[in-house]
Amino acid sequence: MLIIDGKKVAAELRQKVRNDVDAIVREHGRAPHLAVILVGDDPASQIYVRYKEKACDEVGIVSRIWRLDGSTTQCALEKHLAELCESDDIDGILLQLPLPRGLDANRCLAMIDPRKDVDGFHPENVGRLSIGLPGLKPCTPYGVMKLLEYYGLSPAGKQAVVVGRSNIVGKPMAMLLSAQTPFGNATVTVCHSRTPDLGAICRQADLIVPAIGKAKLITRDMVKPGAVIVDVGMNRLPDGKLCGDVDYDNVLDVVSAITPVPGGVGPMTIATLMANTVEAFRWRRERPLCPVD
Repeated sequence: MLIIDGKKVAAELRQKVRNDVDAIVREHGRAPHLAVILVGDDPASQIYVRYKEKACDEVGIVSRIWRLDGSTTQCALEKHLAELCESDDIDGILLQLPLPRGLDANRCLAMIDPRKDVDGFHPENVGRLSIGLPGLKPCTPYGVMKLLEYYGLSPAGKQAVVVGRSNIVGKPMAMLLSAQTPFGNATVTVCHSRTPDLGAICRQADLIVPAIGKAKLITRDMVKPGAVIVDVGMNRLPDGKLCGDVDYDNVLDVVSAITPVPGGVGPMTIATLMANTVEAFRWRRERPLCPVD
C-alpha cells in the first residue's frame, strides 16, 4: 500500500518552478508577477492567501496582495480587476474565493484576461480544457494529475469516480481524467448529492477522487480492494483535527494507494498555482495568443 506524498511532489515541482523563474529573470530582466485580490475577512481565505504569498517568496515570484474591504461593491471590484488586466506588469491574477455575499464571482472571473487566469476558472480556459486545447488548468485537479503522473498511477482504461461536481474541482477533474492524454483516458463517473447509492458506484471504481467536503463520507465498505484514492476533501473535526472525505484509517488495508489529509493534494494546489503563474508569464510574452495546435 502506497501513501502518496503530496509534500514531496510539491517540493520537487516548486524547485522546478524556481529554476524556471531564475531562467525568466535572466532572459527578461524580471520575475513573473502575481496579483491576488482578497475581499473581506473570511478566516480561511486569509490563511490560504498567506500560504500563496509564502510560496511565491520561495520560488522567486513577485506577489502583491490587494486586501479590499468586505463592503466593496461589484462595480469597484470590477474596476480593480480591469486595471490589473490592463497592466503589463501583472502576469497572473487570482481572485480569492468565496467572495462576500452580494458580489458576483462568475461575472468577476469572466473579466480576467484568460492569459492571466492562474486559477484556470475563466470560461475560455474551461472551454479549452473541455476540447483538449492547451490552457491554464484549475490548480487542484491539475495537482491531482501531477500526483498520479509522479507515482505512475495511470488511470488509462480504468474506472474512475469523481465525487463532487463543482466548477473548481469536480467538473475539471472529470475532464482531465477522461482526456486523450498519457495520464487520462479513464472512464469517468461524476457523482454528487443527488446520486443514488453512492457506495455501489464507488465499489466499481479503480480510482476515487472525493471532492465534496464531507468528513469521512467514503467508508471502507464503499471501496474496491486495490483501488487508488486521491482525497481532495479538507474538513475540520470537532476536536480540531483535519480530515478528508475518506475514512482514512479504516481503508488503509483495502486500497493500493491513497493521499493523506493533510499532506496530500493541498500542497499540490499551491505548487501548481506557482507553475500556472510561470506559464501565464510565458504565454503573454512568448505566445501572444493561446496556441490551438
